[in-house]
Amino acid sequence: MLRPVGTPTSIPPSPPHHMVETINEALVKTLPATSPARIGPRLGWATKRGLDTAVALTALCLLLPLLLFIALLIWASDGHAPIFRHVRLGRHGRPFGCLKFRSMVPDGDAVLAAHLAAHPDARAEWAATHKLTRDPRVTALGQVLRKSSLDELPQLWNVLRGEMSLVGPRPIVQAEVARYGTAFATCFSVPPGLTGLWQVSGRSDTTYAERVALDLDYAGRWSLRRDLAIMLRTVPAVLRQRGSR
Repeated sequence: MLRPVGTPTSIPPSPPHHMVETINEALVKTLPATSPARIGPRLGWATKRGLDTAVALTALCLLLPLLLFIALLIWASDGHAPIFRHVRLGRHGRPFGCLKFRSMVPDGDAVLAAHLAAHPDARAEWAATHKLTRDPRVTALGQVLRKSSLDELPQLWNVLRGEMSLVGPRPIVQAEVARYGTAFATCFSVPPGLTGLWQVSGRSDTTYAERVALDLDYAGRWSLRRDLAIMLRTVPAVLRQRGSR
């Protein structure tokens, strides 16, 4: 079963758009010239899509017992759906249902809103990064899934459907668009990825501005060779659990 997850209306909004845009314009000037949809020749794009399909299909078949086991553990822990669909933005800003193993309590929105209202420091951290170092919504099992990145495995189905790629920027929610400013069109001229330059460069240990810079760099200098290099770097990055929350 799939359960939509929304965002509580009392959660602080993103910083003012003009502030974010100024930051990102400064970042753009430090990077090589980029252009939206610089995917490369059609053959390169077709090869990328073919690689996505082959790897995702193979991984889903091989990992099926593990996927079923994780789903059963989550369901047994509280009797609620083990997978949820969260609306994220994909290539060119098109929304799609991004799948994840549920790592939070079922009433996570209410728990988060109450926590932010009671803790100003957490409210400031959420406003700055859309993440919390200590998130009260995350279950004990969810902590394990997040640390190991196992919660992301259902996104192999998103890759198979063509909504995501194996490598690319992480899909974002609508509230994060303002943080990208003028960089949004370039960053999301490529499909979002299961892994990417940000994931192998520190993840949550990086600032949001650094994340945008990494997404810009990837979108502007995409190549199959670079995709393969990032996929190879993903394995040790996951094992080290650096920046995972």
